[in-house]
Amino acid sequence: MSEGVDTVGPDSVGLDTPPRLAVDALLDDPETRIIVCCGAGGVGKTTTAAALGVRAAGRGRKAVVLTIDPARRLAQSMGIDSLDNTPRKVAGVGADGGELHAMMLDMKRTFDEIVEAHADAERAQAILANPFYQSLSAGFAGTQEYMAMEKLGQLRARDDWDLIIVDTPPSRSALDFLDAPKRLGSFLDGKFIRVLMAPAKVGGRAGMKFLNVGMSMMTGTLSKLMGASLLKDVQTFVAAMDTMFGGFRTRADATFRLLQAPGTAFLVVAAPEPDALREAAYFVERLAAESMPLAGLVLNRVHGSGADRLSAERALAAAENLEEAGIVDQESGKAGLREADGNGNGNNDETGDTTEVDAITAGLLRLHAERMQVIARERRTRDRFTSLHPEVAVAEVAALPGDVHDLAGLRAIGERLAAGVPAGA
Repeated sequence: MSEGVDTVGPDSVGLDTPPRLAVDALLDDPETRIIVCCGAGGVGKTTTAAALGVRAAGRGRKAVVLTIDPARRLAQSMGIDSLDNTPRKVAGVGADGGELHAMMLDMKRTFDEIVEAHADAERAQAILANPFYQSLSAGFAGTQEYMAMEKLGQLRARDDWDLIIVDTPPSRSALDFLDAPKRLGSFLDGKFIRVLMAPAKVGGRAGMKFLNVGMSMMTGTLSKLMGASLLKDVQTFVAAMDTMFGGFRTRADATFRLLQAPGTAFLVVAAPEPDALREAAYFVERLAAESMPLAGLVLNRVHGSGADRLSAERALAAAENLEEAGIVDQESGKAGLREADGNGNGNNDETGDTTEVDAITAGLLRLHAERMQVIARERRTRDRFTSLHPEVAVAEVAALPGDVHDLAGLRAIGERLAAGVPAGA
């Protein structure tokens, strides 16, 4: 658990009340150098990462946000026309010396930069032009996650920022983020490549058959290149990359150790839904197994109410009462009694007005009942997570009425993160 997380206090009392995640304390702690936002897809990781960056810069940190979001919402929210592989300063953000930079991972460009940095000009040109390399750098399973870690390592080595916030890739499984460096590092450490190259030394149809069997275990992108030209491309690729294979493994191991270091804090992001929190629980367990520092859980889009003293049951009962025909006037004890006009006829105007008001009131009561039911369902879902992981600090972020599309929206999310509880709760 990060030192910047306060898990003791009045908010931690109660069987179903999780300890409060102190987001500002985490951001203010100079020992916190890397924050990794992870979780299932569609839970708000990108928005959370951006909001943390905006708030950190406003509190004096020199922060950079690395996002891997294909929808490019982060660039739009920050008022930047486009993000690329180079950190760009966000205008109008920062106080007390704080700054915010943002960038979007270019997977292939990052791979190219690695080649250019670790090979001489002639060899680098041969690698970059190789068809096998082009397929590998653009579409091999796990390349995006691996390159995200490579870029994190590059940013940390530059030491231009005192806080790096990482928005993890939108993977099918959030665990791909942790597995990818080892997986791609194993593929590029030379041993597998050399086994794959063994048939080329044998030659002939038997060698090609063996090669095809090995290639069938790779992704569909590489499978499309089957044939004699592939064998030549692989040979050329291995010859050019021979001195670099060990470096991929070394950097993958170094980045993995960086994720385990005390200056790193993982934030698991989830929505108050069963599937999202189930995956969050799995991720929490995996982080513990890998000895990686978990700061806490960010529970996004949580609903609250300023009138939670009126239960769903009472609101529904009151609505049904209003909707019943011939409602009894509780004050007079009489139904349908209206002031007569000059001709002795009942005045129906007031009756019509009252009926309309009653209908509107009943509708509002039903809406309130629905909101209270949603709140109760979300709390039950959260409490199931908390019962499994009572030690995990939680920040609940109130749901906004619309999408975040500008800096004002990101600041609002940051305020909700710092508060840690939904509005009205």
